[in-house]
Amino acid sequence: MLLLLLLLQYRADSLQTAMPFGCLTLGEKKDYNNPSEVTEKYDLGQIVKSEEFCEIFRAKDRNTLKMYTCKKFHKKDGRKVRKAAKNEIMILKMIKHHNILQLVDAFETKKEYFLFLELATGREVFDWILDQGYYSERDTSNVMRQVLEAVAYLHSLKIVHRNLKLENLVYFNRLKHSKIVISDFQLAKLENGLIKDPCGTPEYLAPEMVGRQRYGRPVDCWAIGVIMYILLSGNPPFYDDADEDDDRDKNLFLKILSGDYEFDSPYWDDISDSAKNLVASLMEVDQDQRLTAQEAIAHEWISGNAASDKNIKDGVCAQIEKNFAKAKWKKAVRVTTLMKRLRAPEQGDSGASGSAADPNTPGGAPAPPAGSSDSVAASIKAALTEKAPDTQTATISALSLPSATRHQTNTRGGPLPANKHMCSRANLFGMMIPCLCCSTIPQFA
Repeated sequence: MLLLLLLLQYRADSLQTAMPFGCLTLGEKKDYNNPSEVTEKYDLGQIVKSEEFCEIFRAKDRNTLKMYTCKKFHKKDGRKVRKAAKNEIMILKMIKHHNILQLVDAFETKKEYFLFLELATGREVFDWILDQGYYSERDTSNVMRQVLEAVAYLHSLKIVHRNLKLENLVYFNRLKHSKIVISDFQLAKLENGLIKDPCGTPEYLAPEMVGRQRYGRPVDCWAIGVIMYILLSGNPPFYDDADEDDDRDKNLFLKILSGDYEFDSPYWDDISDSAKNLVASLMEVDQDQRLTAQEAIAHEWISGNAASDKNIKDGVCAQIEKNFAKAKWKKAVRVTTLMKRLRAPEQGDSGASGSAADPNTPGGAPAPPAGSSDSVAASIKAALTEKAPDTQTATISALSLPSATRHQTNTRGGPLPANKHMCSRANLFGMMIPCLCCSTIPQFA
């Protein structure tokens, strides 16, 4: 009997030693918070609003009586919801900046995630502008400086926000000199290598995201340029008045890809050249030439005295009320799943073949070579005619255009980009696609 016990002990020790590093025993369980831990510390009020991934509450700390915002994620709602909650907690735990809403507390129970954040009681930037008796470039410069400082901080941590927009910029409180804070980090991501999956709000998407290229921190700088353009003119830089969502988004994306915006009269007549230069530098189509957040902070319009103090309120407010009262544009997140079927192989992918059979071609005929004008025309046309469902996720699978030779124009601190470029012609399903850096038509490789 003693010998048998010794043999059994030896076998158990051997198995334990052989167990690879990091393996968990079957009896090991995750340590969850008890729901009572949440309710004992915080008094949760009524739901303020429901978003795609979570419910928003006002919460009061029972000890300090201080108010917070609570975001509640239900695990039963699926893997995407669980992933969004864990991602937001991870990102917010890394961040400590006075222009970013801070994470105060986080709990995970068996059924939910709870995030408690600072409560911003101020207004959105739009509402603040409409209430002002006097509004100038200097006011916009002050807003943009705070946003740029927060984004430069995020970028120093290799965090890409990916959903910067006016709705996510609010005043922290209602005091006269309140700070601006950035909210909503559900789509934020660590830049471990270039990112591929496109997401965000369509009107703020950078060309590389729409074009389904790999991207990184420069997409945030493009979005800042869009925000600055709106705050100075009251107009969005890219917009289409088509009645159908599909047509509107198709035209919107084509304009973004080509950088097709203008400093049009009379809305920009009273805006300084320095302000226009900064907008153009942030909205540079080539992400390698685009101004970084840190470089934008050093621009004379932000850090110097180049911002005009002329009152532009009447013109800006008139355009804000005209453009952003429309539900189509003001909707916080309009969903775009156009071009979902477009999955062109990335350059350099192994096993990609230009002569592969296309299941959508009658008789299984070989598809046109990847990158040819026929294949691009067919795939884009098919994708753009697909109907987009009405949900709230602004994730897209965007246009995957072949590479075009582009003129390298660096607008950093220099004059506005000149439209000079040698381009050949290309015709995609009867639609002329402008060059990505000027107004002429490129020949795709």
